[in-house]
Amino acid sequence: MQDNKQSEWVARSLRSVWHPCTQMQHHETIPLIPVSRGKGAWLYDHEGRRYLDAISSWWVNLFGHANPRINAALKGQLDTLEHAMLAGFTHEPVIELSEKLSALTGHALGHSFYASDGASAVEIALKMSFHSWRNNGKSAKQEFVCLKGSYHGETIGALAVTDVALFKDAYGPLLRASQTVMSPDARNANAAEGETAEDMARRAAADVERLFVDKADKIAAIIIEPLVQCATGMAMHDPLYLKLVRELCDRHQVHLILDEIAVGCGRTGTFFACEQAGIWPDFLCLSKGISGGYLPLSLVMTRDDIYQAFYSSDVTRGFLHSHSYTGNPLACRAALATLQIFDEDDVLNANKAKAARLTAALQPLAQHKRVRNFRQRGMIWAFDAIDATPDFSRRFFATAVEHELLMRPIGATVYMMPPYILNDDEIDGLAANTLAVFDKTMAG
Repeated sequence: MQDNKQSEWVARSLRSVWHPCTQMQHHETIPLIPVSRGKGAWLYDHEGRRYLDAISSWWVNLFGHANPRINAALKGQLDTLEHAMLAGFTHEPVIELSEKLSALTGHALGHSFYASDGASAVEIALKMSFHSWRNNGKSAKQEFVCLKGSYHGETIGALAVTDVALFKDAYGPLLRASQTVMSPDARNANAAEGETAEDMARRAAADVERLFVDKADKIAAIIIEPLVQCATGMAMHDPLYLKLVRELCDRHQVHLILDEIAVGCGRTGTFFACEQAGIWPDFLCLSKGISGGYLPLSLVMTRDDIYQAFYSSDVTRGFLHSHSYTGNPLACRAALATLQIFDEDDVLNANKAKAARLTAALQPLAQHKRVRNFRQRGMIWAFDAIDATPDFSRRFFATAVEHELLMRPIGATVYMMPPYILNDDEIDGLAANTLAVFDKTMAG
């Protein structure tokens, strides 16, 4: 099987696999890359070509492919317990992971509830919020608030609090209505001359306040992707916004859900993005990087008073949501190994040096005449192409492949969210090749 030519693997995949987030017809002209193996920051195809995984395989991979320490942890777990249902049973990996995550919040959040993917975590948080209000005698609080340009997943509940037309419009008749408020995006085209990111944060928080004053008795929760709204084009905002919204939620009795699925686990410079605002939400959703990019795992952490709202002899007051693979021991073991690497390698501090080097290396792009809004937060970089053609993202992807890069722009926004293990040569190569790819794509 391994001797099949690259083209044969492509043909077989196109005959049998429906690929995600893809208009399949585009693969008539855009390359499909069959991956044979991964090592470190690199993916390799069946003919030996390599590609620097500059987007961490959809933002999941933190410490490289085939990481020896995560591999060893999983191999040990395989010989002990591969899976057991979490209803009526428990096991060491899920207990230890829950304890360690709670400790990382200073025990402000705990009682982790597990699922497999980010959208499922969002569904859980939305349902928990509504149900806890109902259990507390406030059943009128049924509505949710999201930010303009927000993205929280593809399932029906998560899509209802998503504001990206490309993903949402086709399914409008299936979705529950939600309220949409102004984004604190520091790039906001309506910003006044000289308006700072903090000014934008205050203006966006004032929009939330107007809605809460009018409708808080009907609103269960507001959901926010803290510091970086990823899928809308890496829209970044000041931490002040989170602080102000937390105060508004406390004042008007509205839950705050923070979707840290993409921005948690050190992506923004702190382990949890919300730490930079000095606040904790009522619900915190994690997925993607929490398992190091190895296995599907997501979870929702919440406050004890919300947990207590469900604690009763009455089964109808319980949170009866479930998934067959909830708290899978292998996935939890991968997550524990990931957290251990954070501790042993002082990753958050090490990332500061890596981020500074890549930011410096990207300065030719930051100052490029066809670039605007160059921005960086922790281990996330982005910039917007000026006067990009409608097919810019597809052409950029194809050109990047020719330059040993895996990158997938979001519309006219080019971004980098690489694994935390890049060495100096890889950082310099990523910057130089991104500039070359950008120039070639814009010239085309």
